[in-house]
Amino acid sequence: MTREVRAFAVTVLTLATLGAAAGLLWSGLTPRAPYQVTAQGAVLADPTTQALIAADGWFAVITGGLGLACGGVGWFVGRRWMLPVVLGLCAGGVLAAMLTLWVGSTVTIGGVVVEAAAPPGVTIVPGALKLTASGVLVAWPLLSVGFFGLLEGMHGYRESPLRHPYGEPADPL
Repeated sequence: MTREVRAFAVTVLTLATLGAAAGLLWSGLTPRAPYQVTAQGAVLADPTTQALIAADGWFAVITGGLGLACGGVGWFVGRRWMLPVVLGLCAGGVLAAMLTLWVGSTVTIGGVVVEAAAPPGVTIVPGALKLTASGVLVAWPLLSVGFFGLLEGMHGYRESPLRHPYGEPADPL
């Protein structure tokens, strides 16, 4: 029982660490939307900007790619403790996605370039990163558990006696 708990905890903590690093990567790669400072507060300077959608897209690409990588590594490394690793991928993926969102929206990394056609005397500032499509938060856990299951299904089929139902000899490969 102790080994299963350890496998679960190591999986969750590893994914949480990757989530913090992914937040820094998301903060460094994603463009910021330009905001205009007015008497009422900050207002979106360019309503046709694609920066808000780009933040969702970069988040999905980063967390989805890491989810696939974690699912593959989890399957290859955690063959002895399948259930704790799958549960760790699910819980750790949710935690990692939340940490990615928190770190990425809190920390600003890299040169933030804001381009907007503003009249003279108007102050333009970069906006904070935020998600407008909250559904991308499930990319990490969904892809990691799904890829783990795909690899296990392919492996199970390859070793299955049902693959040769009539007693045919196995392939030499």
